[in-house]
Amino acid sequence: MARTRAVDFEEKQRGILASAAAVFADMGMEKASMAQIAAHSNVSKALLYHYYPSKDALIFDIVRTHLKELEAAIDAADRPGLPPEKRLRLLVCQVLENYRDADDQHKVQLNGTSALSAEQMTEVRAIERRIVKRFSTVINDINPDLNRDRPLLMPVTMSLFGMMNWVYMWFRPDGPLSREEYADVATTLILEGVKAVR
Repeated sequence: MARTRAVDFEEKQRGILASAAAVFADMGMEKASMAQIAAHSNVSKALLYHYYPSKDALIFDIVRTHLKELEAAIDAADRPGLPPEKRLRLLVCQVLENYRDADDQHKVQLNGTSALSAEQMTEVRAIERRIVKRFSTVINDINPDLNRDRPLLMPVTMSLFGMMNWVYMWFRPDGPLSREEYADVATTLILEGVKAVR
């Protein structure tokens, strides 16, 4: 007979994912052990293994959950009827807001994918591609000539992601800029710069 799920299964799972992300971000994927993750999660090793059979499974679920939540937040915030400049600003703001309190998960996403299988990477890359496509579509609406003479749309789009993805390295909540203000800075750099890209 199949074992039934506990009522608080998903809540415990989310707690484990958050704790595991903190341990991985602090210690690195190689050095972190399941015992350390269990201790940080305040669960037994046996319970941890009930949820996740390996570190690789944990890393995959951290990355997949982080990306799925980002994609869902972007979907909810997007307003295709807006002028593309305003739409881009809204999307950038949403990404940066979604990254709030998610530095650990973001570090695992950036540094932990080498632990993933080819099948897992296929799933992760599919989510990433959908997110990038939404941004590249808006940037193309702003400057349809980006791909006319040379393929510049993707480099411009990924430059924007570079500004957003590495913000955790330097951004401080008590610093001179709020997340919203930095979203304006990043968007303005792209909007003004994209006009001059040939």
